[in-house]
Amino acid sequence: MSRHTIAVIAAAGAMAIAAGGATSQAQAQDVKIGLILPYTGPGAELSPEMDKAIDLYQKLNAAQIKPYKLTIIKRDSKAPNGAAAKIDAQELLTQEKVDVLAGWIYSPDAIASAPVVTAGKRLGVIMNAGTAFITNLSPYYVRTSFTLWQSSYVMGEEAAKYLHAKTAVVAYTDYPPGKDALNAFKYAFEHNGGKVIDAIPAGGPEATPDFTPFFQRVKDEHPNVLFVFVPAGDQATAVVKTFAALGMKAAGTQLIGTGDIVPDDLLQGMGESAVGLITVHHYNADLDNPQNKAFVAAWKKAYGPDSTPNFTSVGAWDGIAAINHALHATKGKIDDGAAAVKSLEGWKFNSPQGPIEIDPHTRDIVMNEYLDQVVKGSDGKLHEKVLATFHNVKDQCKELAIGPCAPKK
Repeated sequence: MSRHTIAVIAAAGAMAIAAGGATSQAQAQDVKIGLILPYTGPGAELSPEMDKAIDLYQKLNAAQIKPYKLTIIKRDSKAPNGAAAKIDAQELLTQEKVDVLAGWIYSPDAIASAPVVTAGKRLGVIMNAGTAFITNLSPYYVRTSFTLWQSSYVMGEEAAKYLHAKTAVVAYTDYPPGKDALNAFKYAFEHNGGKVIDAIPAGGPEATPDFTPFFQRVKDEHPNVLFVFVPAGDQATAVVKTFAALGMKAAGTQLIGTGDIVPDDLLQGMGESAVGLITVHHYNADLDNPQNKAFVAAWKKAYGPDSTPNFTSVGAWDGIAAINHALHATKGKIDDGAAAVKSLEGWKFNSPQGPIEIDPHTRDIVMNEYLDQVVKGSDGKLHEKVLATFHNVKDQCKELAIGPCAPKK
């Protein structure tokens, strides 16, 4: 064999090894996402819906995710008090060396995690927690879910304008997002001619309270509307059932709230008690747009005809889409938290909930809000009928610079 032939073979071998190494490296670029959700405790019923959405997104968008591989590392935030979530964030960053943090169903968990996210300099995608000021706590937070000021403020306006209500009582779960819901509704309702005559802290997020004494108090006060915020789940069903059991509608009070009180996955179980209920929210499974029709169809195909996505599912779907965008925009260097955040400032996406955008100044989501009414369809099932659409709604707490929502000087 000539020296020339040997040289050619050697060069070819080196090129093959290099090519193989490059291919292997591209295929092996594993992006670790630390997911902090309550898999035990009061929020355990919500986390599977978010897991399903994340899994479904990866399955349906495998080609768009390549050449990267997303590895989800889960941690249980347990009770909604922030203690376990903060430890989870620390362990995911220091021990698991994750590239991104995500999740946070409950606001206290995201609030407690904020200094850890900042110290770790990793992108933190809030997929549910809705207290408005959270994104002010860390420059690495981006929210793909909602704030309670978005839905509650619009509901306050429409209670006065659409329902022509003059008096209202607010019943709310007594923790940060509940207080946001109260303040947003009260601000908008009273700036449009209404009067909140009572505000009732109705238990905490840890367990479903007996709403009877709270609602009996409301019934005795005879307001035009009762505005309620609870953190979805079993508390939502208890609210609707208690309102009906006390005959409050017949007594002249309309039940209204954020969409948290009619989550799509529990709506059918609420029965006739839910018919007529009016809410404002950014998502319901009946939304008539191409993305949502495809999303719901794929969901039912994957998880069964009786399974329905809810707003927590969409928050996770949009959140993993945001991570995928940041991953490609940074060319795989998503562990650079500042670059990842910058890539999402102004990001636009056609979500199942409608068009969304990340506000480049607040890192909060901008989206449509829908005034909905629960109706019984010709199929005998409950549906949410859109009465009005409010486009490109920003977080009004930050727009008005109220309290901790005001930008830091």
